[in-house]
Amino acid sequence: MSFQRPADYAGELSVADAYKLLQEDKRAELVDVRTQAEWTWVGVPDLSGLGKTPIFVEWASYPGMRPAADFAQRLIAELTARGAGPETPALFLCRSGGRSLAAARALTSAGWGHCYNISEGFEGGLDAATRKRGALGGWRAGGMPWTQT
Repeated sequence: MSFQRPADYAGELSVADAYKLLQEDKRAELVDVRTQAEWTWVGVPDLSGLGKTPIFVEWASYPGMRPAADFAQRLIAELTARGAGPETPALFLCRSGGRSLAAARALTSAGWGHCYNISEGFEGGLDAATRKRGALGGWRAGGMPWTQT
């Protein structure tokens, strides 16, 4: 696995390395921090082949897009309900890697030591020609399993 390790969270993972970690570590959890609208209209990761389901907790809600003050509390409650603890790898996903980075840092600040950001997000970066996401990089274009709800 290749990743960078900053001081305030465990590091960055590519989508391929994230999926590999989810596959190899039965404890690892995927946390999708996008909005309800994104889950509904863009699609969601499908971990059924691994016998897992993602955790869906909005980092910020549309339209204000202010970080949820109770984000870490709600996520820790869900992780705990799944039998996870502070040593459980938590992999964070958003559209393109920004919100998920903030979420990984927030959970690390709350005492969880293995929080990773999936740097390319679900949709990847903007295509220079079309100025649209979804074709270059990211979970979906990277060939990771996903589904439309």
